[in-house]
Amino acid sequence: MEIGRFINGQTVSLVLFFIGLYGVLTQRNIVKTIIAVNMMDVGGILFLITVNYRPDSIPPIGHTDLARMADPLPQALMITAIVIGISVTAVSLTVFIGLFRRYGTADWATIAGRSKAK
Repeated sequence: MEIGRFINGQTVSLVLFFIGLYGVLTQRNIVKTIIAVNMMDVGGILFLITVNYRPDSIPPIGHTDLARMADPLPQALMITAIVIGISVTAVSLTVFIGLFRRYGTADWATIAGRSKAK
């Protein structure tokens, strides 16, 4: 059995997504959770870009061969998703910095326990 045919963009994207999901479900550190959410985001973006890939397609700029032209809509939507993902990461890290300054820890359980006590 040839293993090379199973390694493609869709398989890699699913592996990234589920590694990120595992990280979200198991990590107690806030920074590691933010990184895991980013991995899930990258996995989703990679999947949506590669799901409609055709090897014979050409870029949709300056060509008149409409039958071979790649669909620009998924690419445009994924650029938007990348920008939104970066913004969510920046806001998440900003909130984390505030929590770390207030509670002095990066542990979810410790912060949840201290916030209930106050």
